[in-house]
Amino acid sequence: MEVSEILRFVAALVFIIGLIGLCAFVARRMGFAAGGIVTPGNQRRLAIVEVKPVDAKHRLMLIRRDGKEHLILLGGDQSLLIETGIDAPAPVALADTGSGAAVQPAPVLQFQRIVDFIKERRA
Repeated sequence: MEVSEILRFVAALVFIIGLIGLCAFVARRMGFAAGGIVTPGNQRRLAIVEVKPVDAKHRLMLIRRDGKEHLILLGGDQSLLIETGIDAPAPVALADTGSGAAVQPAPVLQFQRIVDFIKERRA
């Protein structure tokens, strides 16, 4: 293989990658890309709250829309809406208590209990 053939191959590769990038740019500008309509700031109305696998083909997805949550079973041949209109829980405020200690969310407290248990077992 000659040097001119290698240079021609590299130039063709760069040209093709450039065309792909140009097509992606045009598609994004025209709104064909995922998330074509994006709301600014924290004004989003739709969010995926949690996803849990059920088995190899199915998973449960909890979606929040306008303050309501919807439970959907995904996978297989079709999707199934299990429950709709669930009120979304109020956000947990992590504020200082009167004693000066911060209120910890439940996962942090569970982790702290596990760490304390391991420390007791080693002593």
